[in-house]
Amino acid sequence: MKASRIAAAAVVAGSAVLALSAPAFAHVSVQPEGTAAKGGYAVVDFKVPNERDNASTTKIEVSLPADHPIASVMPQPLPGWKIDVTKSKLDKPLTMHGEKIDEAVTKVTWTADGKGIEPGYFQKFPISLGALPEDADQLVFKAIQTYSNKEVVRWIEVPQEGQDEPENPAPVLELSAATDDHHGSASAAGADDKTGKTEKTAAAEDSDSGTDTTARVLGVAGIVIGIAGVAYGVLAGRRRTAA
Repeated sequence: MKASRIAAAAVVAGSAVLALSAPAFAHVSVQPEGTAAKGGYAVVDFKVPNERDNASTTKIEVSLPADHPIASVMPQPLPGWKIDVTKSKLDKPLTMHGEKIDEAVTKVTWTADGKGIEPGYFQKFPISLGALPEDADQLVFKAIQTYSNKEVVRWIEVPQEGQDEPENPAPVLELSAATDDHHGSASAAGADDKTGKTEKTAAAEDSDSGTDTTARVLGVAGIVIGIAGVAYGVLAGRRRTAA
């Protein structure tokens, strides 16, 4: 009877440790390289993970918010991917540098001309955006991810404040307060387009890698501690039985 109880406790303890150490469910997200300030320019990265172990991601489509059209949208060339930029007429023309603009980019599509994003990997898709709206706190970008097995995942559900995250949340870019020098970000964006990768991007990747490594180490340590505790309980029970 004691052995059965100890075995059951071991199963529960092991399951709890594994649940705590399991990584969060990944999804398509967007983050700025540096700051995305209202009224300014920014380079943002759409991070696309491959969540399948039997197919590669071969296409990603990102729709820009129709309620806040952006006059300047420039994707960065990406080896292994063909980029298509879709423009549409605006119901209300924009004014940029004293000129009226009656059309804007509404969608950017990346199609792999090679292997795409293989299982176990992710890819960042950089875009330079500006000028960002001054009357919004965030921008919602709806994304569609297509796999080599023809499966399509629609990341289009808008997260609502105070509610649980939806199953397929749309990428959301949080905007910071406006700065006095709106064009400073634009200069940084130009430098990013030339270099292809900034130190901030590298630091972010190192941070992501460090976080994943720490989670794995903590998970393994938790499993080892749980097994040691169960083994100690079994030995203690046998000693009591022998006595």
